[in-house]
Amino acid sequence: MKISLFGYGKTTKTFAQRFGNCDIYDDHFTSISKDEFGNTLLPPCNFNPSKSDLEIPSPGFPNDHSLIQQAKNLSSEYDFFYDAMPKSVWISGTNGKTTTTQMTHQLLKHINAQMGANIGTPLAQMDTNAKLWILESSSFSLFYTKVAKPEIYALLPITPDHLSWHKSFKDYEQAKLSVLDRMNENDVAILPKKYENYPSHAYIISYENEQDLAQKMQIDLEKIHFKTPFLLDALIALSIEKIILDRCSYELLNSFKMDKNKLEEIFDHKNRLWVNDTKATNLDACLAALKRYKDKKIHLILGGDDKGVDLSALFVFMKSLDIELYAIGKSTQKILDYAKHVNLKAHSCEILAQAVKKIHLSLAHDEVALLSPACASLDQFISYEERGEVFKQCIQDLS
Repeated sequence: MKISLFGYGKTTKTFAQRFGNCDIYDDHFTSISKDEFGNTLLPPCNFNPSKSDLEIPSPGFPNDHSLIQQAKNLSSEYDFFYDAMPKSVWISGTNGKTTTTQMTHQLLKHINAQMGANIGTPLAQMDTNAKLWILESSSFSLFYTKVAKPEIYALLPITPDHLSWHKSFKDYEQAKLSVLDRMNENDVAILPKKYENYPSHAYIISYENEQDLAQKMQIDLEKIHFKTPFLLDALIALSIEKIILDRCSYELLNSFKMDKNKLEEIFDHKNRLWVNDTKATNLDACLAALKRYKDKKIHLILGGDDKGVDLSALFVFMKSLDIELYAIGKSTQKILDYAKHVNLKAHSCEILAQAVKKIHLSLAHDEVALLSPACASLDQFISYEERGEVFKQCIQDLS
């Protein structure tokens, strides 16, 4: 079988390393060559669909790319590994899916559950002898998946994100909901209330908010140490544990350590509060951070790649706050325009280091400096993690 891989990302590299003899197409390849595992690296113009038995795109590979248009046997990695996949839990949504996946793994790793996909281990490296796979599932992977399905699907709220890739919120939303089309009466889906009537054979547990889900699952909120915005993540993780093991391990959940880059509080040499929330790459995540610090004056660093999302609702919300904005990245002018429209004070900084320096000049001890960009980082950084590291280094360099 001749397998063609589209895009040379972490997922396809791992797949090619495991199976070898793949043809890998990427826009960065300008000539034909080989990698160290014997795979052929080719420019997209060399793709011949009649000589390819299976095409697997890297999850974020553009769905309007010419290779996708030409492919005759397109499949996702989820579909490819489905026959070998043990029972699985898929976790998706716009915000919180990484934390929810990690919390769920903390509660279930003792039964030989393995965590992977969009977080941690690519599917090609996961153990098919594990009792359970817990997969953080991106809208990109779900868009390309047509066959595979989980036994439990946990969906966090869906808000606008990745619209430049999906073209519309409706298409982004449908990618997340498409899993339900393939689930059966033995499967369980935990869904926001607005989707409770989505046609699916799965048993649906819907929730309106944290209190509603806790009541339906008979979970004691008083025993959970996590607060909003992480409370819903914790509740869904406990709900999954209860469905599988019929218990709630509160102490084990409460011992979970939050990842860096999410509302990570840092104090500078003057003991002033800075918050690294670089993982807030969309509107909803930024809103959650602002609500957390709404009782303080906020110096907000905002901007990057807005992914085609209309951020006007964020600015309407900020009108009620004591806030000053510092615009960075390729969306700098958009941020300034949004701010002007609602009469918010905003500074043009372009780069992160300049924003930190500017905030440093006026930040008071009872205020907060918040990096919660509501945008992706790839316009200026390798990843959101690098953006967070640069932010922390800039704070450390202050004098």
